Parts: sequence; structure tokens; C-alpha cells
Amino acid sequence: MDSRQEGFIDCHTHLADSVFENDIQDVLDNARKSGVVAALVCTETPADIPIVLRLCEKFPDILLPCLGIHPVQKDSNDVERCVSQKDLDKAISEIEKRIDKICAIGEVGLDFQPRITPNPEHKEAQRNVLKAQVELANKYNLPLNVHSRSAGRPAIAALKEFGARNVLMHAFDGRPSIAMEGIKEGYFFSIPPSIVRSEQKVKLIKQLPMEQILLETDSPALSPVKGERNEPSNVKISCDHIANVKGLTSEEVRRITTQNAVKLFPKLKDILK
Repeated sequence: MDSRQEGFIDCHTHLADSVFENDIQDVLDNARKSGVVAALVCTETPADIPIVLRLCEKFPDILLPCLGIHPVQKDSNDVERCVSQKDLDKAISEIEKRIDKICAIGEVGLDFQPRITPNPEHKEAQRNVLKAQVELANKYNLPLNVHSRSAGRPAIAALKEFGARNVLMHAFDGRPSIAMEGIKEGYFFSIPPSIVRSEQKVKLIKQLPMEQILLETDSPALSPVKGERNEPSNVKISCDHIANVKGLTSEEVRRITTQNAVKLFPKLKDILK
């Protein structure tokens, strides 16, 4: 295997976020110096789609797009709200037009924080939007990059119910026993650098089989230092922490997680050639 196939893969980022617009070149240079060979860039809203595509077209040697609609959207006053069918309707044709360019459908999922889903109708709206995107992923044989904040159990149950096949549960915050339901289905779980300040994530890693663990940063969120901007170069922190918990070397964790990433996201092979 050549060095590119031995590097780190950051399986979930938001590098098109405005906090990176002035120094994205430096951020990616730092990532490369840290051994990152690829990063997946996810959308959340319909408006993100052209921005993410442009960014990935500018840096095709390291970035791959994931297009999808997140369960949390923003209203005209920039206040977070629950997703609606209209949000998906705005995006679905744009996603299908670019289907051959994308690595996965994402970021999709459920978010049952009470302020986002105060009523049962909100939860049902999220389930309907997720179901449509699972069907889209299955139609084009693409993996799913999944969010499940405050909704670990219902998200895994919904994915099973909707027939999801190739799944990444990103930054899973549910109990390890719930995660194991996903493991039985063959789902993968990605670990962000915020693991260094989360005892819950350590318990999760102890139970997850190494063959179903991936690395992520969720940049700019989930930094190892609360409140600081996260970057793909910090993926090494996730790797080192997993190695420590699992009693492996960092090199072993890097190699295994990269193999796992290529298995789940076959389009990565285009970047790793």
C-alpha cells in the first residue's frame, strides 16, 4: 500500500462553513502535513449544496462532497428549527443532478432535542425526510452520513425500518448498548476529537469493534478544546485516543480506520489512487 492509502481519512466535516472562508488553504495544508489524505464535506441545508460542490471542485485531491438535508434547519432570522418536507423538495433534484460526483448522502438523520422537536409532528417530519433520503441512497447505492443527536435509539430503529444499507453514525451520543444495535446491522461509527473530554465516548469505543470504527472531526465543531474551532488535522487526536483505549498503536488504528472508510465510501478510491 502506498502512503496515501495509509493516511488519515476524516469522514465527517463542514469545511464549507463560513469560519473557514478566509484560511481554507492553510487548514487543508495543515491537514496534509498531519497525514490527512481525504476529508468528506457534508451539507446541512439546500443553500449549502453549491457551496460544498464548489469547495470540493477546488480541492479535488483531498475533498469529497456528501449532499443531504439535516434534521435541523434555520429560519429567516437564523434561528434553528425542525426540517420540513419543503426543505427536502428544494434540494432533492439538485442532489440527483450531482449524484455521480458525491461520496454519500449526508448529513441526514434525526435530532430530537426538545427545542427542535417540541411536538410529535416535528419528529414525524424528520422521520419522513430521513426515509426519503434513505430511499435516495438505496436507489443510487450510496452510503449515508447520519446525525442522531438526542435520538440514538430512534435513529437506528428508523434506519433499520427504512432499509438503510451502508451507514455511518457520526459522533454518536447514545448509550453503548444502543450503538450495538447498529453494529449488528453493520453500521460504522466515527469518533471525533472531542472524545478527549467525553467519558461516554470512551465507554462507546471500548464496546465498538475496531472493524466498524472510523475517524472524523465534524470541523468546525467537536474540537478537543471546548469553544475552539476544530480542523481536520485534529483527526490524529481521535486516532491516538482510540489507540489508547483499545490497546493498539496509533499506526494500527490509522490503517484499520482508513481501510474501513474505503469499504464504506468506495468513492474514496478515486482520491487515494
